[in-house]
Amino acid sequence: MSAVPESPATISLQNLKGVGPRLVQRLQRLGITTLEQLLFHLPLRYQDRTQITPLGSLQVGDEAVIEAEVVLAEVSQRGRRALLCLLQDGTGGLTLRFFHFSPVQYKLLTQPGTRLHCYGEVRSGAGMLEMVHPECRRLDGEAPPVLEDYLTPVYPTTEGLHQLTLRSLFQQALQRLEEEPECLPEWLPPSLRERLKLPTLAAAVQRLHRPPAALPPLELEAELQLARRRLAFEELLAHQLSLRQLREQVQRNAALPLTGGDGLRRRFLQGLPFTLTAAQQRVIQEIDADLVQPRPMLRLVQGDVGSGKTVVAAAAALRAVAMGFQAAVMAPTELLAEQHYQSFSNWLAPLDLEVAWLTGRLKGKAREAMLAQIRSGEAAVVVGTHALFQEGVVFAGLALVVIDEQHRFGVHQRLALREKGRQGGYCPHQLIMTATPIPRTLAMSAYADLDTSIIDQLPPGRTPVQTVVISENRRAEVIDRIRLACGQGRQAYWVCPLIEESEVLQCQAAADTARYLAQTLPGLRIGLVHGRLKSAEKEQVMAAFKAGELELLVATTVIEVGVDVPNASLMIIENGERLGLAQLHQLRGRVGRGSAQSSCVLLYRGPLSEQAHKRLAILRASNDGFEIARRDLELRGPGEVLGTRQTGDLQLRVADLMRDEDLLDAVQQTARELLQDYPRQAQAIVRRWIGEGERYGEV
Repeated sequence: MSAVPESPATISLQNLKGVGPRLVQRLQRLGITTLEQLLFHLPLRYQDRTQITPLGSLQVGDEAVIEAEVVLAEVSQRGRRALLCLLQDGTGGLTLRFFHFSPVQYKLLTQPGTRLHCYGEVRSGAGMLEMVHPECRRLDGEAPPVLEDYLTPVYPTTEGLHQLTLRSLFQQALQRLEEEPECLPEWLPPSLRERLKLPTLAAAVQRLHRPPAALPPLELEAELQLARRRLAFEELLAHQLSLRQLREQVQRNAALPLTGGDGLRRRFLQGLPFTLTAAQQRVIQEIDADLVQPRPMLRLVQGDVGSGKTVVAAAAALRAVAMGFQAAVMAPTELLAEQHYQSFSNWLAPLDLEVAWLTGRLKGKAREAMLAQIRSGEAAVVVGTHALFQEGVVFAGLALVVIDEQHRFGVHQRLALREKGRQGGYCPHQLIMTATPIPRTLAMSAYADLDTSIIDQLPPGRTPVQTVVISENRRAEVIDRIRLACGQGRQAYWVCPLIEESEVLQCQAAADTARYLAQTLPGLRIGLVHGRLKSAEKEQVMAAFKAGELELLVATTVIEVGVDVPNASLMIIENGERLGLAQLHQLRGRVGRGSAQSSCVLLYRGPLSEQAHKRLAILRASNDGFEIARRDLELRGPGEVLGTRQTGDLQLRVADLMRDEDLLDAVQQTARELLQDYPRQAQAIVRRWIGEGERYGEV
């Protein structure tokens, strides 16, 4: 790809009048360091300052421009000290109130006969309407009124940065853009832009910062929407291009075609105590079609809680094992890694295949022995946490990497594991799995480097979980419900989520709850699991619960994924209002794994915020993970849904994935065309919106 020449869009803000070091620091807090970034800092809303409102016509709540004469001014000491100015214009009167004022303002506002031009919100005052801290300027003599031709923008700002300062900067920036259009180069080819019916970038920016007041409201709104879509389209396109470039970069590597293994796969499937669903069979076929290619597979498998992703991963791993290579399975937590280890061991032991287990807690001779098994190839499948890609771990021949809960790792870490398998000029195939369904809008934007398969069918016999929302004031009823369920031979979870940003406090809350429940339910066998327990203790408690030796498990959110106890039919979640929809859905998925009717009780502490009320209502109404994920995206945005390690991957300045969902198909098509026919422009668009640093997972 040819290099893009240095763009005038990198012009420093210090080239603008009045911009010194202190103002530069404040602008940096808003992510603004160049003229181009300033132009992409869009207004939140607009004010109409194009006409003067007589004082006699003002109503409470109006935002209005007035011109009137100072009649009387005083500094009032009644209550809170304030400068009060009485204005009149022949139609009525108005008070200006200033709680903070400088000597210059005092001099300006306290001279009777001074004409002022003011803008502010009209409020109800003591016997008269008033404006509190309006914008004011002195009018000279009988000069005609000075009114704006455009609506006045109101920008997102930060401490110490006034709207007047921002408007001054934008006035200079837009003036420069008019004089030097190359300040904002147009990188979308005219033919594409015309087909998409989008304005030029410069025209869109001008319209958004200077909307003409003369247009009828509906026409103006349509023009502003079109201008915003122009910027949103290019921003989404930049992210799409960056991920596609990453995909092309990865797929330029060679991979070993995995063409055998039918016999081993057949023995594996025949030995399972269940039959694969049609969805699982379809996804295995899609994976097989990738594995026989001489380039690395990059596939994301999405499946709701309990849809059977792990067995699909095992079927894929056998392709590599049958040809004498290794497969690695990486999970984000030791608990989930252990669950996978147990599943793979149970399935592969009858096939005389060795499964290795590697986590950070494995030390000394045990670790050395495990590393030797991996290095020699004796371990056909290696299961573990992020310890799999640490220094010292050497594979004999890694042909397939399976990563569970991709959003917990981020792209950098999965690419690091890929590098572990690079041998003899070949890269391993990658299979990414997630039990957190990703809305189509987010998948198209954040996972454009991956092909996607969806297991959209649950195994037969799974019963939908009934979800109820109950105030913590009814805790006694919930405890009676546990007593009843356990008395019928069932098991239950009681989850104490993170209440404050402290693992210590979270574990303390779980420990206190376990003690309280032990006192309240003296006949029940109760276990406790939290993040500060030693792994051996944690595994011992989990094994006892799975074996039915414990009837009630009190836990923190460490049990969110990876725990499969079909006999558990009741899930209690404390402080459910504090958790995101995806996490609540994951926790709820720990029950309903058997044939008995299961329930999830969300205990909340009132009063509920509007958003918390919406979250709990959505969860109560739906068991569909994809619908829940879509609503989660609406409520929380992409950064939150992707997880903290991924938020840097999709930071959108202008675009909104829900509002601009209809642009995504055109964005995908345009990305393909640009990379094929206009690679120079594609690189420039990525540079403009994402920058020169690391993009997504480039290593």
